[in-house]
Amino acid sequence: MIRILLAEDQAMLRGALAALLGMEPDIEVVGGVGDGESAWRELQRLAPDILVTDIEMPGLTGLELAQRIQRQELPVRVVIVTTFARGGFLRRALDAGVSGYLLKDAPAEQLADALRQVHRGGRAIDPQLALEAWSEADPLSERERKVLRLAGEGMSATEIAAQLGLSHGTVRNYLSEAIGKLGVGNRIEAYRLAREKGWL
Repeated sequence: MIRILLAEDQAMLRGALAALLGMEPDIEVVGGVGDGESAWRELQRLAPDILVTDIEMPGLTGLELAQRIQRQELPVRVVIVTTFARGGFLRRALDAGVSGYLLKDAPAEQLADALRQVHRGGRAIDPQLALEAWSEADPLSERERKVLRLAGEGMSATEIAAQLGLSHGTVRNYLSEAIGKLGVGNRIEAYRLAREKGWL
């Protein structure tokens, strides 16, 4: 049996995925959670073969979860199922050691096949996205990305500095670096463009 943990913040979708996968004779859904921190706890408690996660979730994002799994060398493979058809997200997912990246509008049997492929040690990547992912490199550093994400959520430089344990000046530097790299006029435009490209 392939043991699956589902991490998806939309309860109805999580339930639907669990029901669909539960119909497969060789797949068992051992748990379902709605946020990244719960997923992290359940990963360690249940030790599933595969984590199926969305990118955007409260607490830890799916990408941050994948990075943490990679750092801690947990023996679990990660498959991202998301609405974000953006090459930048896929590149970051691959850098974080993700084994599968599928879109939510893919047919249900495609997900089951992808999980089997990943369980055998293969990869399952949406082919159209794979082409797009290598067309444009992500210029942002991890720290610039974090600062820009918080700025886009409406935080001031002072609030960002307090949250990340940085000085006000350092935060302003990261923001102006990101704005410069993206070739835009201000932090809001930088946030919008980076989101559009899948770099946040």
